[in-house]
Amino acid sequence: MAITFSCFYTDEDRLADVPERELEIVRREGRYQAEGWRVRRDGRAFWASVVIDVIHDRGELIGFTKITRDMTERKQYEDELVRAREQTEQRNGELRTLTSFLNTVIDNIPTWVIVQDRTSGRVLLSNHGESAESRQHSSCPFGERLSPERILAHLDGEAGKVLMTDHPAETEITLQTEEGKSRLKCRTLVLQQEDRYSDNLMFLIEDVTEEHAANELIRHMAHHDALTNLPNRLLFGERLSYALRQAGDSGQLVGTLLLDLDNFKDVNDVLGHQAGDELLGQLAGRLGEALHASATLARIGGDEFAVVVPACQRHEEIEDIACRLVSISRAPFLINGHQIQTGVSIGIALSSMPAASAEQLFRQADLALYEAKRNGRNQYEFFSPRMEEMARHRLDIETDLRQAMSNNELLLYYQPIRRSASMDLSGYEALLRWHHPTKGLIPPLQFIPIAEETGLIHEIGTWVLTEACRAAMQWPVEQVVSVNLSPIQFARRNLVERVSGALEASGLPSARLELEITESVLLDETQRNLETLRQLKQLGVRIVLDDFGTGYSSLRYLRTFPFDKIKIDKSFINEVCESREALAIVRAITSMSRSLDIETTAEGVERVEQATLLQREGCSHLQGYFFGRPGLLDPQGRCHVKLA
Repeated sequence: MAITFSCFYTDEDRLADVPERELEIVRREGRYQAEGWRVRRDGRAFWASVVIDVIHDRGELIGFTKITRDMTERKQYEDELVRAREQTEQRNGELRTLTSFLNTVIDNIPTWVIVQDRTSGRVLLSNHGESAESRQHSSCPFGERLSPERILAHLDGEAGKVLMTDHPAETEITLQTEEGKSRLKCRTLVLQQEDRYSDNLMFLIEDVTEEHAANELIRHMAHHDALTNLPNRLLFGERLSYALRQAGDSGQLVGTLLLDLDNFKDVNDVLGHQAGDELLGQLAGRLGEALHASATLARIGGDEFAVVVPACQRHEEIEDIACRLVSISRAPFLINGHQIQTGVSIGIALSSMPAASAEQLFRQADLALYEAKRNGRNQYEFFSPRMEEMARHRLDIETDLRQAMSNNELLLYYQPIRRSASMDLSGYEALLRWHHPTKGLIPPLQFIPIAEETGLIHEIGTWVLTEACRAAMQWPVEQVVSVNLSPIQFARRNLVERVSGALEASGLPSARLELEITESVLLDETQRNLETLRQLKQLGVRIVLDDFGTGYSSLRYLRTFPFDKIKIDKSFINEVCESREALAIVRAITSMSRSLDIETTAEGVERVEQATLLQREGCSHLQGYFFGRPGLLDPQGRCHVKLA
């Protein structure tokens, strides 16, 4: 078999007819030049440079010449260069990707990172607040276009300390920007490198403006009232304590005024809580305008306000302020189209009194406020030591009164009521008494108000109803028992159930029970109390309006509710024989009552001439010492009083 030049080719090239195709190229083009893998005699492959030329003789193709050079070493060198270049390009690409990633991370770090050359002061890195172009493509958390140089100018001193001590330093700076003041927390440290003298400074800067604002808001909310934005009880106490410390031994006075809005509950009940809030807001505005800048006005809860007046020279200064506050509060308020007339009661305490602390001064003002409200409201009262004595007395009475219920110290006395026409006994009025084991007999005026303030009146009132109905069951069937109801008892919605329970427990027919109320029941929560009265009337009990004629709107109440009886106040009866005016009033009441088919009872009858005149004027019933003083019942239910 003839050996041809194809023996230098690999088996794959021969199978692919590579040698023949190369010869075809030579025949067509006259020459072929290429590089590729070839095979030596021993079968080893080598990288060859091949040049094939045609041979012509007198224009006739007679053969080919082929020159093959071994280029393996050069090929390996070139391949190594290519691989090195590819590896370099790959590493450069990875570095570019990593650099881009790190730049993205740095740009998005909310902390502003600034690196400064310690020698030249040149900024080497700043991830925020750089050029305008970079800011357009980054989300700088600082908002304002702050330059690194501006920041570093404020941190020059910190940088010096860090370079001297090699210890990180932290500080806060405040900068004025287009968006307002910015508070920045700055940490300065050294970026140490192998060359100690090539260390750079790194500044880590956080915008804590919103954090400070949030903390300020939280602190403000903790110390201020949400409705009026006035200082609350906590901040009021701090201001009062500070004023007392500042006054010290200078001889100046510190005034504390506690204000309570009169009849605020009526506004809430009639117009709603939104109107009540509006009233408080308007009142707060008025009070604030009437005070000096040095004074502190606070809302300490509900409808209560307080004022601290520091560094007063004279007692009269505080009194002038109190007069002014009472006066401006009397002017009508316009709330949702309604004109509301109200006022404030004020209690005043001065640091000249023996008060060792703000708490004691506040308590003294509270005692004075109680006195102002007790004396008729819409006025002011200064604290005096006797108020503390009265408060201790009230506390003692309250404590003893709670024990009196369980110790059976409460008693019912009964005062007879006569029919005017026949002088027959029509019944008795049950009157509460307290027989204290050490203090003796305590009159109702000393303990009933305390019972009303503490809520004990509800328990006491139920006991009175039950005992009075039980006692009346021992009397002749035509006699009734009259029981007084406190306005406070109407505050609870179970009054009707309590009356019904007393009737059921005793077996007393409802028509033999009279319930006496005063005008204040109709003044407070009118609609609700009227509904309670209607329900009581539906039980069959009789409703009596007590102390008639002493209020400013008694006649209006006779149109509001169908009373069974009215009791003419004893202040008119005392003078009915001597005063034409008192007689005219009694005559008018009896005449009007007859026309309305309402019975009348004259209270406080003490003389025979009074009884005779009242009989003549048409009073249907008479009651007073002339007919018998209040007394206890004997075991048979008879009253231990001398009956006329």
